[in-house]
Amino acid sequence: MLSRRSALLLALVAGGCAHNTTLPPPRGPALETAGAASTPAPRSEVQAGYATWYGAALAGKHTASGERFDPSRMTAAHRTLPFGTWVDVRRLDTGQSVRVRITDRGPFGHPERIIDLSRAAAAKIDMLRMGTARIELRVVAGP
Repeated sequence: MLSRRSALLLALVAGGCAHNTTLPPPRGPALETAGAASTPAPRSEVQAGYATWYGAALAGKHTASGERFDPSRMTAAHRTLPFGTWVDVRRLDTGQSVRVRITDRGPFGHPERIIDLSRAAAAKIDMLRMGTARIELRVVAGP
């Protein structure tokens, strides 16, 4: 018969070896859509959140789509939209907008950040200095 102390030690050791193999669902971006974040976007999808930008540090490196990143092109990274999708990104405070093509995955980190713009795209809507801007993103048919 196990002593109370041995039984407690055995329970702690056995519990420490247990693994939770069920992972929680990924937390998606702050979407204002009717669809799930993991499904391809319908053509009328609209999202609101924050845009960030990335530039020279990743220039020439392969994006998730396989293309080489060029900060001077009108491209962007999005967590779920299919590669090649065109989106209009409009700053909510100024109304400035830019059309970009999704070529990469990101942004990662804060869930309200929904798109990473290339440096050129960020410059077009005057957000280089601030680094982030509150935006509305709308999927469109093409360039």
